[in-house]
Amino acid sequence: MPTQEPLQIAQRTVEIASDKQATDIILLDIQGIASFADYFVLLSADSMRQINALVDDITLQLKTEGIQIGHKEGTSESGWVLLDYGDVVIHIFSPEEREYYRLEELWKDATALVQVQ
Repeated sequence: MPTQEPLQIAQRTVEIASDKQATDIILLDIQGIASFADYFVLLSADSMRQINALVDDITLQLKTEGIQIGHKEGTSESGWVLLDYGDVVIHIFSPEEREYYRLEELWKDATALVQVQ
């Protein structure tokens, strides 16, 4: 199975998250302003159950497409789960944690490639 490019992985994550009713999905191109990754996918979930479902669905669907997760941090209870796929880092937030950390503002120099409300 051919390896997918980071942008394809990020776009696929947006599709999966959208299909699972995640909200406020943003795909940021952070190339040139970060050395550790090329893309961030930020998304919100309304409950711990939905955070868990999104984590499970994203990791399972990407795995079936031959894309292995490198690292996972956080829990649904904390309101923030990070899925690290190397050049693509996925942030799944509760609305409260998303508002608190404001990654969109922190990475305001990034280019938003996709926004799904």
